[in-house]
Order: sequence, then C-alpha cells, then structure tokens
Amino acid sequence: QGVLVPGLGTFAVVHEQINGTEKMYVVRRPVFQLDMDMSCLQELVFPTVMMPGDIEIMPLDYWWLSQANSLPPDVVKGCVEETILLYSFQLRDRQHPAFDFENIGILSCQDNVLCMQFHCSCIAGLESQDTWVALLLT
Repeated sequence: QGVLVPGLGTFAVVHEQINGTEKMYVVRRPVFQLDMDMSCLQELVFPTVMMPGDIEIMPLDYWWLSQANSLPPDVVKGCVEETILLYSFQLRDRQHPAFDFENIGILSCQDNVLCMQFHCSCIAGLESQDTWVALLLT
C-alpha cells in the first residue's frame, strides 16, 4: 500500500527480487515518487521512481494523524498543506532546506538533486530478514 501526500508525492513499500551469487532475495523497501508542481523544480533534478501498478495508493489519513497528535483533522490537514506549500516556495526561491519525515527519512536537495534518503531504522523496520540487502538497494 502507498500513501499519497497531495502536492508532494507518494510513499510506498515495494517488493524487489535480487539474485545473489548463492541465493535469491526478495526484500521490502520504501520508495518515494515525487509529485510536485514542476515550476517549483526549475534547475533541479530528481530520480524517477516507478511505482508498480499493483500497489494500492491511499490518500493521507488526516483523521489518523489527528489522533496521534490530539489536533482536529482539519487543523492537521491545514498544517500539512501549508508546510508543503512553504517547502515548494523555498525550492522555487532556490533555497534547499531538508524536509524531515519523522521515522521515515529526509527529502533533501544536494548539488541540485532532490532526493529522498530513508532512515536505516525505517528500512530495517520493513525488512527484518534481509535488512542489509534492503539497505544496499535503498
């Protein structure tokens, strides 16, 4: 299952098959597919991530987020929208702040390349059996 954050992109978990020298590995790893207004991304390069067609994409659950932080869902939705809008304005103004997603990773821009760097703990939480393979792939 994937989660769409409107105006920013989609987070998902993919299964990937890797052939090792002695063994075949199937690992779960996180991916992020950027979906921002292209006018914000002038002069920026970002990796193209293809989501498999069988992944169900769900909208961000503002109600669940509101339960996690004791704020009303409409306030949470407004905060998310304003934060993404501020981030896109900063990119448009050639500022390159890092956008930290707690327990997930950091969306950052280095040398005009905008990419998502997942935290090792996020990857390890998804793939407990072949963690090192998933870490190397991600």
